[in-house]
Amino acid sequence: MKLRRNIKVGLINFLFLLSLISSGNSESNLEGNFTEIKILNKISSKNVSLELKNNEETIFDDLIIKSIKCKNSEFDDDPEIISYIQVIDQSISTNDEVFVFNGWMFSSSPSINPFDHPVYDIWLTRCY
Repeated sequence: MKLRRNIKVGLINFLFLLSLISSGNSESNLEGNFTEIKILNKISSKNVSLELKNNEETIFDDLIIKSIKCKNSEFDDDPEIISYIQVIDQSISTNDEVFVFNGWMFSSSPSINPFDHPVYDIWLTRCY
């Protein structure tokens, strides 16, 4: 009886360790080098797609947008894209470069950490 219990516990521990090892190897496949976002101009109702290379600044009208990191979820049935994005609005007249957005953005739930801007709306579409 005790032997059977020890075998089950050992098997569970082995499967747990195996899942940790395999998830560590697939980590690099989940991270992307490019983030694709859509920007909506709320005044003109024009929609533009932008491709951001990670760690490079992209200028769109008065916005300087930089994607630091993006990741895809490991689940195919419910895909989730997350990206760490920084946005500076150049039209705000200050001597310091202050971020109007600096944080993680989620494709399926943009209201978790919303981008609040009077003219533009930004959301994630892809990470590759």
